[in-house]
Amino acid sequence: MKLGILAVAGAVAVLGAAGIGLTFGGADETRVVDPAGTTQAPEAPGARVVPAAQGGLGLPIACTPGQDCQIQNYVDHDAGPGALDPRCGTRTYDAHNGTDFRVLDEAARLRGVSVLAAADGVVLRVRDGVPDVSVVERGLGAVAGQECGNGLVLDHGAGLTTQYCHLGNGSVRVAPGQAVRAGEAIGSVGMSGQSEYPHLHFTVRQGETVVDPFAPAMAGGPCRPATGPSLWSVAAAGSMAYRSRVVLNAGFAGVEPSMASIEAGGLSEPTRTAPVLVAYVRALGLKAGDVERLTVTGPDGQGLATATNDPLASNRAQQMIFAGRRLRGDGWPAGRYGAIYRVEADGVIVLEHRFGFTP
Repeated sequence: MKLGILAVAGAVAVLGAAGIGLTFGGADETRVVDPAGTTQAPEAPGARVVPAAQGGLGLPIACTPGQDCQIQNYVDHDAGPGALDPRCGTRTYDAHNGTDFRVLDEAARLRGVSVLAAADGVVLRVRDGVPDVSVVERGLGAVAGQECGNGLVLDHGAGLTTQYCHLGNGSVRVAPGQAVRAGEAIGSVGMSGQSEYPHLHFTVRQGETVVDPFAPAMAGGPCRPATGPSLWSVAAAGSMAYRSRVVLNAGFAGVEPSMASIEAGGLSEPTRTAPVLVAYVRALGLKAGDVERLTVTGPDGQGLATATNDPLASNRAQQMIFAGRRLRGDGWPAGRYGAIYRVEADGVIVLEHRFGFTP
């Protein structure tokens, strides 16, 4: 296989976990340009949600969205068999009832990423002891009745609860009846239950009704700007600006990467004598018709390799592309190598990410 002009369309469907319940019965730079038309639906007349705390909900995971984690899926607002995220976009799937905060890879999970109480509350119930094994390996039957995996539910008063799913096996740090404070570590991100990758599934409910913290008063119908506030605190909301497409991973490697090796984490940058020099990107939320292009340049600014894919035939939960070159001669020239990743929709750049390294 010739390395140098190669795009890898490695899309992976993210399994739907509709109605997940904790029942216990069984220096890089990214530029994003979102096209018009991704605005919220109108506020439902008279809709009101009791706030969890005066300051709003805090971020329920100890990471920085856009840096060491990303939102993989939002709450589905489509009442039928389709799926609409809170901006009437594609960043969700049918009947998804929470927000998925995804860490970069399995290596990050193993290092430990804390799950945090989103507000002051009291622990209602917990579950632990479910293994951190992808549902792809275990099968859906093995997690029946335990789709949430290891997790817990917090009661914040006035009927408002928050649920935390897919925590690491043995990581739950609280017990039923225990009072917790906003920002307190209550567990760690895992891959238990109906999960294909390390993440936190976070659900807010008012009574028995699922509430989207990004758009608590969103109603069905044509997509227009919502008028109500979110449930997030100012700080949390400011760290989670909506993006219709995002980069999850980007870097250089001294081997040809795969979706599995990127998900595992720990890919080493090329040395001066590495047999190949490859740049790779894994992105989330790409749309049908999007065109990806990844260009690699050497220390002299000249192009080393370019990979361009065909327009995507469908929306992609995740998508990988890489471009590189095999070593010719005794070693790679000294200096900084760069890469530019771009996604175009109808000829317009909607996502751009630049990164580099020095061997």
